[in-house]
Amino acid sequence: MPRSSLALRRTLAALALLALAATGHGAAQGSATPQPIEPSWLKVDSAKKTATFQLTAGLTGLNGALNFNGFRDGGVTFTAPLNWNVVLRFLNHDGMLPHSAEVIPDQEPVPTGPVPPAFDRATTTMLQDGLTAGQTDVVKFLANKAGSFLIFCGVPGHGAAGMWIRLQVDSSATAPAVSRTPAPAKP
Repeated sequence: MPRSSLALRRTLAALALLALAATGHGAAQGSATPQPIEPSWLKVDSAKKTATFQLTAGLTGLNGALNFNGFRDGGVTFTAPLNWNVVLRFLNHDGMLPHSAEVIPDQEPVPTGPVPPAFDRATTTMLQDGLTAGQTDVVKFLANKAGSFLIFCGVPGHGAAGMWIRLQVDSSATAPAVSRTPAPAKP
């Protein structure tokens, strides 16, 4: 199949999923049971100042499978202490669409495609095209800037459709953690 036809098919599939997500018809949309945070997602080596986070794309059907670890729109936060090594063990669990991951500065609106990463080497391979079902990658970087960041899917349209979670690099944190992101205050 010509490369342009494959790209067109991927784009059309992504648009269909975005339409499902926008209308609330994605699997697990509106589910009363919140996605649990699994302790196995985070491994800590304090002696080496290394936090290893299992980042799984399309873990559940939430948001048409446009999610990381079953969360969308920043619903979970991975906190790393400043100047720790971060390892993201990426797995595309989605059987239909390719996905990728990139750490970017916290920004609104969320970009529609890849942007320069917030940290050197803080991206998976095939950032724009994505890794296909079952493919893995390991992303390693030094969290040497404090602040709020997004772990975002760089496949065009995915991040803007809600496929992102939060990374907080905290100068006062003594250990890495994973927690639900508090809902924003309503005006």
